[in-house]
Amino acid sequence: MDEKIREAILKQIETEPFAKKFGLRLIEVEEGFAKVEMDFTPDMENMFGMAHGGAIFSLIDAAFEVASNSHGTMAVALNMNINYMASPAKGSKLTAEATETNKTKKTAAYDIRATDNSGKLLATCQALVYRLEKPLPFL
Repeated sequence: MDEKIREAILKQIETEPFAKKFGLRLIEVEEGFAKVEMDFTPDMENMFGMAHGGAIFSLIDAAFEVASNSHGTMAVALNMNINYMASPAKGSKLTAEATETNKTKKTAAYDIRATDNSGKLLATCQALVYRLEKPLPFL
């Protein structure tokens, strides 16, 4: 992966307001791959005291965002299909890994998995982006 792109993405995610709000941390980025973590905090609970699906979706979406833009050109989401499998224990560290499974000139497909710190599978997602022919604006 081009080091200039890696550094630009790392810097951008550190300052992204939404990532800050959820405490999303970019752990790893390679071309077509990203690993993102966050802590499951009480303000992410739903009415049952379980992790809100939106919190897990946000974690998955952040990994998807980074992986799909890791080539240095803008990519925007077309579709995300998520399946929730389990809820994490309170206070767990959650991780999402997005892996590119196919890339063409105009689209790319990703497989994303969210787990907790015990390795329990929380959710799976298949996602598709449209690849714009524009460089990342923060490069």
